[in-house]
Amino acid sequence: MLSGPSRMTHHLQHCNHFGLGFGFIYTTNTNKLHLKLPFSSISEKKKKLNEFSSSNLDSKAPLVADCIKPNSPFAQTPILSHSLSEQEDDSEPPSERLSEVEGGMVALGKFEALHVGHRELAIQAAKVGVPFLLSFVGMAEVLGWEPRAPIVAKCDRKRILSSWAPYCGDVTPTEFELDFSKVRSLTPRQFVEKLSKKLGVCGVVAGKNYRFGYRASGDASDLVKLCEEYGMEAYIINSVMDKKQDSRAISLDNPKEQGQVSSTRVRHALDMGDMKYVSELLGRKHRLMLMWNAGEKFTRENNRISASKSCLLNLPPKEGLYENCSVVIGDENSVPCRVNIDTTHIYLELDDIETCIHILSQGFRFLGIDFVG
Repeated sequence: MLSGPSRMTHHLQHCNHFGLGFGFIYTTNTNKLHLKLPFSSISEKKKKLNEFSSSNLDSKAPLVADCIKPNSPFAQTPILSHSLSEQEDDSEPPSERLSEVEGGMVALGKFEALHVGHRELAIQAAKVGVPFLLSFVGMAEVLGWEPRAPIVAKCDRKRILSSWAPYCGDVTPTEFELDFSKVRSLTPRQFVEKLSKKLGVCGVVAGKNYRFGYRASGDASDLVKLCEEYGMEAYIINSVMDKKQDSRAISLDNPKEQGQVSSTRVRHALDMGDMKYVSELLGRKHRLMLMWNAGEKFTRENNRISASKSCLLNLPPKEGLYENCSVVIGDENSVPCRVNIDTTHIYLELDDIETCIHILSQGFRFLGIDFVG
């Protein structure tokens, strides 16, 4: 099962990017990667996929379902339109049902924060195929977790993935989501079989701490062995470590805690209001998204715009004053501002009244706030 030393060395050199290390790498015949692709070459499909997934947020577009549910800014958002749960129908030919992910290289994870560790998974996937991020939705409902605000607003995820394109060979990774309720009971073998036979993917990329299957009974080594059995490539990469190593971010009793960058650490940094730390974990500025709710709009008093926290689409930092921020409107047009957050509202303080009037007069449904670290 394990390839010879020269093959191992080749893959280590081929995959080590931006200081990326690997726990272990097993491979099958790499020619299978090309034979499974529905396009004539990987580069051709990458080009077509990039054209499909490079759209940006239209700040003046009508309200859309994948941004927020009515009356609940932090409610679970619907599954993406190309998710298996909405398309899976045994009466449909597999070629119609799987056209977007078939032949791709999928990175496995939760991808809640889209942090630097998740980006490394996408980088590796892009090196060997057409990159997808495959994650599960509906876990909170199935497992009975308390509802909580997402770290990244649903309507802002495409922008972030587009920003990863320069790291991924100028290809924007595409998200593909599985309904957790439909895969929860699968054994590790059944899950890999689903990836191979139903989804038709060419291979997977996962972190060395990745677990899968019913009750998380499978680990990274199981993933590699099973992928080889089903003729898929498997790349296991080392976790990206948190340079700050703040042990308060997660309980030391947690067996998964080894100092790696995680969504839990991002939440902890936001709770502390340490935006520099947040930026380091995310590899970008944290963007807070606001949207008008029914019957409630942004209001102005002199050079200050205020909005109720019910307008928030994702997790804000802790209450307090934040200097050197930017309010983002339209196609990445930004204006410097200061942000003050209290228990019920968020306030944007701009340098002049005219800018405030201009922003509100345009009737933007969305506003973004970038926090400088």
